[in-house]
Amino acid sequence: MSKNPKTFVCISNYFKGADFLISLKKLGNKVYLVTSEKLRDKPWPMDFIDEIFFMEGQDTDWNLEHLLLGVSNLMRHSEIHSIVALDDFDVEKATYLRENLRIDGMGQTTGRYFRDKLAMRMRAKSCAISNPEFCSLFNDHEINQFADAVPAPWVLKPRSEASASGIIKVHDKESLWIHINELGNNRFKYLLEQFRPGDVYHCDSLVLNGEILFSISSQYLATPMEISQGGGIFRSAVIPYGSDDAQAIQEINAQVIKGFGLKHGAAHSEYIKCRETGRFFFLETSSRVGGAHIAEMVAAASNINLWVEWAAIENSLVKTTDYKLPKIKKEYAGIVLTLSKFQHPDLSSFNDAEVCFKVPLDYHAGLIVNSKSHERVRALLDDYAERLTRDFASVIPQADVKDLH
Repeated sequence: MSKNPKTFVCISNYFKGADFLISLKKLGNKVYLVTSEKLRDKPWPMDFIDEIFFMEGQDTDWNLEHLLLGVSNLMRHSEIHSIVALDDFDVEKATYLRENLRIDGMGQTTGRYFRDKLAMRMRAKSCAISNPEFCSLFNDHEINQFADAVPAPWVLKPRSEASASGIIKVHDKESLWIHINELGNNRFKYLLEQFRPGDVYHCDSLVLNGEILFSISSQYLATPMEISQGGGIFRSAVIPYGSDDAQAIQEINAQVIKGFGLKHGAAHSEYIKCRETGRFFFLETSSRVGGAHIAEMVAAASNINLWVEWAAIENSLVKTTDYKLPKIKKEYAGIVLTLSKFQHPDLSSFNDAEVCFKVPLDYHAGLIVNSKSHERVRALLDDYAERLTRDFASVIPQADVKDLH
C-alpha cells in the first residue's frame, strides 16, 4: 500500500474503465466513481472502488449543478487530487468540475478540442494540420459560399457526438438546405464538411507532460461511418511498423497532440488517407482510450494496457513520482466484432492458436487475434468476418440522435 495515497474522482456514464479503477487502487489511492443510476447493476470492480455515486439519467440527462454540488460536498471531508473522465461524454463533466473546484487538469477550453468537432476543425486549421474543408452552420451566407466553392458530397456532423453517430451525408445544395432546415434550432450543434472517401486509421497514444510516450497505428477495415449507417462487421488491425503510412500517421498525430494541448493521459485519434491523393487528413481526436475493445487489441500487439498505463500516469502526476513505460513488443493484432442475434454466441469454432480474446458482451460476437505476422492477422480477420456475417451477425438500424450534446 502506498504511503502517499491520493484521492481520485472518476466519471463514467458508460460501463468501462475497470482496469483503470483497479490499477489506481492497486497503486494505493482512494478511488471514487460517479456513474449513471442505470449502470448500478453492472459488474463494477467494487473491491477496488472506495465509494460509488449514482447520477439520475444517462449522459445528457445528468444535472451538472447536482454533480458539482455532490463533488463539492465530498470535498468537505476528503481532499480531491484528480478528476478523470473515462469516456468521451464525460470530458465536459470533468472540465466543468475542474474549473469550478479549481482542480488541476484539462480545462473547458482545451476540453472542447477533444469533444467539439467544430472546435477540432478550427484548432487543426490554426495549427496548419491537414483538415477537410469545413463550415459552421451559424450563418446562411457562409453556408452558401461553402456549398458553391467546395464540391459535394458533404457531411453534416453533430459537433459533440461520438464516432459516426448522427452523421448525414449530403450530395447537393438543395438537399443540404432541406436537412439544415430540418435541424431547426439545433443547427448550431452541427458543422458541415467535405466528404473525402478514403481509408480511415486510428492512432492510440499515451502522453505525459505533452510528450508522446507510446503510440500505435491501426486501420479500420470498415470505417465507423460505414458500419453505423449500413451495418456490417467492425474490424481493425495494427498496420506494419515503420511503413510509410505508419510514419505519416505518427507525424500528424504528434502535431495534433501538441497543437491541441493534451498534457497527459490517453488519446484516440482518427485520420483518413484520401483515395485520390494518398494524403492523410485529420478526422477527429479524443482524450480517452479507444472503445470497441481497441485497448485489448493494442495490448495484444504491444504489451501495453492503455487503461493500466493511463492510471499509472495519473498516479505519477499527483504524487510527483517518475513514470516508466513497460517494455514494448512489436507484434500484430486485430479485432473483428459484430452485434449478434444470440445472447451468448458459441465461438468455439474460432479455435486458431492466434485467438487471444473473445468479447464477453451479451449479443456481441467478437474476437481478437495476435501474431508476429501482419499478413496472418489480416487473413484471419477476413475469414472471421465472413463467418461471423453468415452465422451470427445482427444489424440494428442507426437510431436518430435526439438529445444532442
